[in-house]
This record gives sequence, C-alpha cells and structure tokens, in this order.
Amino acid sequence: MLLDSFDSLLLDLDGVVYRGKQAIPGAVEAINRAQAEGKKIGYITNNASRTPEQIAQQLRGFGLKVGGEEIIGSARAAAKILAQRIPPSSKVLVVGGEGLRSEVSALGFELVESASDSPVAVIQGFSPSVGWEHLAQAAFAIQAGAIWIATNQDWTIPLEAGIAPGNGTLVGAVHTAVGQLPDFAGKPFRPIFDSALEQLDIQSPLVIGDRLDTDIKGAIGAGLQSACVLTGIATKKELLGAKSDERPGYILQDLSELFLDYPELKTTRRGVGCRGSEVELLGDKIVCSSQNPRELDSLRAAASLIWTSGRPIYGLQVEQELMG
Repeated sequence: MLLDSFDSLLLDLDGVVYRGKQAIPGAVEAINRAQAEGKKIGYITNNASRTPEQIAQQLRGFGLKVGGEEIIGSARAAAKILAQRIPPSSKVLVVGGEGLRSEVSALGFELVESASDSPVAVIQGFSPSVGWEHLAQAAFAIQAGAIWIATNQDWTIPLEAGIAPGNGTLVGAVHTAVGQLPDFAGKPFRPIFDSALEQLDIQSPLVIGDRLDTDIKGAIGAGLQSACVLTGIATKKELLGAKSDERPGYILQDLSELFLDYPELKTTRRGVGCRGSEVELLGDKIVCSSQNPRELDSLRAAASLIWTSGRPIYGLQVEQELMG
C-alpha cells in the first residue's frame, strides 16, 4: 500500500483533516490507523492564530492522539527567522493572534502594539481579529525601517460556510501601502519544512495537502514527496492545469487511499492508462476513451498526459467531464 513507502506523514489541517469545526469524513480513522502501524504523524500548518497546544486540543477532540510537539506551525518558523535577524529582547510589532504572539514572546522579544513604540521588526499572521488599525500600524512601522516577516501568504482559508480571505489578503493590504513584500516562513517556503524534519526527527515523510500553491509546491521545493487530496481547495481542473513545480506525486480522493496500492500509470498508443481508464490526446483534444471520465483514475491519467505533453492546458480542449 502507498503508506508503506514512507516513515511519516506531514498533514495539512484545513481541507485535509478538518473543514471549519468538522472533521473530514474518514480522516480521523485513517490517521489513527497510520499511527497504529508505526508511522509518525506531524501536522504542518500555516495557521498562526492559535498555539500548538490549542490546535492539538482541537485534534484530540476529533479522536486523534496528538500533542503540541507534533504541530509544526508557521508562527514558530517565522519567530525563528526573527531570532536570526534581530538582537535578543528587540521590540517586535505582532499583527496576529495568540499563537503568533506566544511564539515571539517565548524567544524573549518585547511585544509592542504601535509603530510609535519604534519596533525593529513586524511579524504578521492571520487572525480573525486583525483589523484596519493593526494593518496601518504595521505599514507605519515598515515605512520607518522595521523588517517585515509574515507567517504565510495563503490567500484563502476553507471554512464550513465557504472560502474566506486568508493571511495573504491581509499581507496584500500592507504591501499595497508600503510597496514591498515580507519574507515568508510558512508553506510553500522552506523554513517550515526544515522545522518539521527537525522537530519530528523524520527522514522520508509524505506531505499531504489540499493546495497546490502551498502544500505541494512547498513539498517539492523541500525535496519531499507529496500527495494532493480532493477534500479541500484543489479542484480537478486546477490539478490538470498545475504548474510544473506544483504537481503532486499522488492524487488521492481522501486519506483512506493511503492504505491502497497506488495505481500504475501506463503509456498507451495515444495517451495514458490508469487501471480501467484511458485518456488520449487527439490533436488538441484530451478525451477519455474508456470508463467514466469522472472517475479518479481518469483524472490521474489525464493529469499525467497533460503534464508530460509539453503543452499548456489553455492550448488544449479538455473533455468537460474530466474537470467536473
């Protein structure tokens, strides 16, 4: 089975383990089974609004066995960057929630609330409580010379009610005012992945996420294997059109497929086959010539065919059912 090839799992949270306040069906059972089979489990998240223990407590509420030490967050990765860039006890303006504030405070920095306090750094992460005044103070401090670190650039977050603006949106507001971008610590940037390997003492994890531009791109950039699940943000259409640095090694419906053998992709006369599915390139058309085009194996075959065709997806006519 697929899981056998790895010593551990690095799981994104939103869209992989839960959505809003509800666990994704089957996720808890799959994670507990993987853990029972001796795999280390880490949760790698760009969410910087809560402490690791608060996140672990939520996961335990779903029925998972997890402690704060198994949470790898962008808040800690960002705070570590600060520790490398500014002297101990420096003044830092924190724009974000309790999780980010606690990580910065734990490293001995002095937390301030206003640009008038002359902070030498601004560190920014998502929190529902962040408002215009917080963003304005960040902009003022950055314009006065403070360095700027952000936990992540996620434009959206998946919630029970739908897709909501994420930290990238808030960072974008400050960027518009100051005309520069911060250094990022979270996915898809490397610091958080290096932290995960060190924190969990693992060698060959499978990174599982629902976003191509953060989870998958980050894993590839860190030299790690990746899988994309279809329980969160990523859509079939997005997968088919994935950029070369955002293409997962595996496409899974959900975490339960970790316990199955991953199907072999085979080159056919005019396309790619995956078990009973075959997808062909006929001129400029990508068509499913066998089985149901809406099946997951058809998606896997189509993705492989498009990715290896050397042609951008906008130059191809893809059968609509493959994308829906």
